[in-house]
Amino acid sequence: MKAAIYLAALCCFAINAYAQTLPATRNKFVVVAHRGNHVDVPENTLAAIEETIRCGADYAELDLRTTKDGQLVLMHNATVDKMTDGKGNVADLTLAEIKQLKVRSSDGKVYRVPTFAEALQACKGRLNIYLDFKAADVSETWKQLQAAGMDKQVIVYLNEKEQYKAWHNTVPEVPLMASLPDGIGTPEQLESFLKKVRIAVFDNITAPEMMAVARKYNVAIWLDVQKPNEGPADWQAAVNKGIQGVQTDHPEALIKYLNANHLRDGVTATASLQ
Repeated sequence: MKAAIYLAALCCFAINAYAQTLPATRNKFVVVAHRGNHVDVPENTLAAIEETIRCGADYAELDLRTTKDGQLVLMHNATVDKMTDGKGNVADLTLAEIKQLKVRSSDGKVYRVPTFAEALQACKGRLNIYLDFKAADVSETWKQLQAAGMDKQVIVYLNEKEQYKAWHNTVPEVPLMASLPDGIGTPEQLESFLKKVRIAVFDNITAPEMMAVARKYNVAIWLDVQKPNEGPADWQAAVNKGIQGVQTDHPEALIKYLNANHLRDGVTATASLQ
């Protein structure tokens, strides 16, 4: 579960007039493949994107970072140590150096760290992106999204309060996702917050009275269910809360479960998802 970010300090911003419309999906109940579908291939790779498309998920959650020479690449951790045969911070390595690295895998195949541009081309017209905005420049990110024709196929997850201001000022219409900030624990507090801050999706609201406020302000709820032993009990528990989607480490198995139980389109969606 991602740590809650502190957006409360941003309430001084007046709510903008732009509607944050979520990308279109074939299904009302949204399935997000965490770091791409990485059950059989490495996470945050072009192969994980292809596996996400193959299994029928609606979004690939991809992590964005910046190299020493200002290039955007996919990598969850701040260092390349865990995922590749190299060492060092992404921010201290050039793109050429990162492109020489091999992503660790168990199938004997060679995988490389993709650039954001490569990921966008793989997803264009085929898959939405849930962009976990780790460390990148908003203007450059948006430039690449527009150049790839992917600006209507993305939602941005915010990790720090400063990121809200940057996206708000640069691209106010892009749909933003966040965790509910600490200190907002009542429906009244949530309503006050949503009158000032534009968020399209929360990932950590489960109390019915808080969910009612989210629905009033057209905010969807996509819960994180990913964990090593996630399964039908976790999926059904999430669905039973009346949410609009989940993020999972097992998108193919989850989709089969949803289809078998007539749940993929059986959840009432918010207006933005209809």
